[in-house]
Amino acid sequence: MPSAIAMNVISQKNVIDWLRITAHLMHENKTYLTQLDSPIGDADHGINMDRGFKKVSEKLEDFSNQDIGTILKNTGMALISSVGGASGPLYGSFYLKAGMSLASKMELSLEDLYTLFKNGLDGLKIRGRASLGEKTIVDALEPAVESLKKSVADKTSIDEAIKKAVRAAELGMLSTTDMLAKKGRASYLGERSIGHQDPGATSTLFIFKALADSVIQ
Repeated sequence: MPSAIAMNVISQKNVIDWLRITAHLMHENKTYLTQLDSPIGDADHGINMDRGFKKVSEKLEDFSNQDIGTILKNTGMALISSVGGASGPLYGSFYLKAGMSLASKMELSLEDLYTLFKNGLDGLKIRGRASLGEKTIVDALEPAVESLKKSVADKTSIDEAIKKAVRAAELGMLSTTDMLAKKGRASYLGERSIGHQDPGATSTLFIFKALADSVIQ
């Protein structure tokens, strides 16, 4: 039987694996994310992301017979119900909006993957009232979404498209270090927020890295 990559689609199992690996990366990097958050936030981003995705990982068995849209919506609900601070509503809105666009799907084309991230980005931006360049999650997520959009236009393979999206997310994350924070608690620091990498942009990179690990063979 051909692999998901050979068929140039992402399977429902790949999506479950993506969430499992995301939970692992959030747990593995809990201390690192909290250290990033300490100078400019509430020093709880790593703790919150680990808690939220631990709750998601506890539901993976329940997800086994669900379509991808339902899986993503339930992921969003799990994050909203278990994560404190801004992260729960923001990431929860991302997964909820992403899931709404993929009802009944059991596999994803590259176009579907772009739709997932584009709609998720839109949901997150509406919830957080954030834009590119404000030192937030958006600064890693939006460049990756734009990369996926270009890959769709160029008819890139899924694995190459994901690799390019990971790189775009990484560059976006790194760019936050020199930004002045304009949203959230970090914005209260003014010029002192410059010189610190945004923890939300960093956890977003981990989500893309988990996607790569779950799909690319």
